[in-house]
Amino acid sequence: MNVQVFKILVFGIALYIGRPTIYADESITRFPVSGPLQSMVLEKDMTPNDTLPRGWIDMQVLDSDVQLDIRYATPNNFVNEVLYPCGRCILREQVAKALESVHASLREQGFGIKVFDCYRPLPVQQKLWNKVPDARYVTPPAKGSMHNRGAAVDLTLTDAKGNPLDMGTGYDFFGEEAYHTYTDLPEEVLQMRALLRKEMEEQGFKHIRTEWWHYSFQEQQYDLADFLWPCDGI
Repeated sequence: MNVQVFKILVFGIALYIGRPTIYADESITRFPVSGPLQSMVLEKDMTPNDTLPRGWIDMQVLDSDVQLDIRYATPNNFVNEVLYPCGRCILREQVAKALESVHASLREQGFGIKVFDCYRPLPVQQKLWNKVPDARYVTPPAKGSMHNRGAAVDLTLTDAKGNPLDMGTGYDFFGEEAYHTYTDLPEEVLQMRALLRKEMEEQGFKHIRTEWWHYSFQEQQYDLADFLWPCDGI
C-alpha cells in the first residue's frame, strides 16, 4: 500500500473512533450522509477534483488566487489539535462559484480573501463541540453545521498583496468583540467588516451574529457529509 494512502486511512480511522457517539442521537438520522465513505482512500494518480464526491469542488481548482490558512489542518486553532489531514477548501460547487464571485468583486476594489475553514467532516464537529459546547460558537453535532454540509466558509479580507487586514479580533475569538453588533472598534475595522458582509450577502451568503468571519450559503439546502478528503497531488 502507498505510504501516503496508508497515512490517510489511519487518519480517517482515528477520526471515526468517536462516530458512534455522534450517531447515538437519533435526530442525526434525519440528515442523510452524502458522498461515499470509500472516497477517504483513493488512487494517487487522480486529480484533486477526481477524488471528491459528485457536486463538490476544491476551491483552489476553481480560483487558485484564493489564499488558504486552514487552521484545523494545524495546531493553530482553539482546540490546539490537528483535525484535518491537510489544508484544503472543499465546498459544494454552487457555493464555491458564489465565493469565486465574491473574490472577483473584491479584487476589483483592491482586496483579496484568505480562507480559514470550508467543508468540515461531521466527526470533527463532535470534537469541536466537546471542547466548546456552546451553540453561540459551535453548532451541536446532532443538528450539524453548515460547514458539515459544505455550505459555509470562514474567511477574512486581505490587501492586494495578500496581507490580512485588521478585522478587530483574530479568527475563532470567543467574545463580544467578534460580534457584528459590537461597534467599539476603529472605523477602518468596522468598514472592512461591513465590506466583507456586503460582498458575501450579495452572492447569497448570510452572516451569524457572533462571528465576523463566518458565512453560510442560503440559496440551497444540502445534506450533511462526513467524507474525508485525500491529500495526494496537493
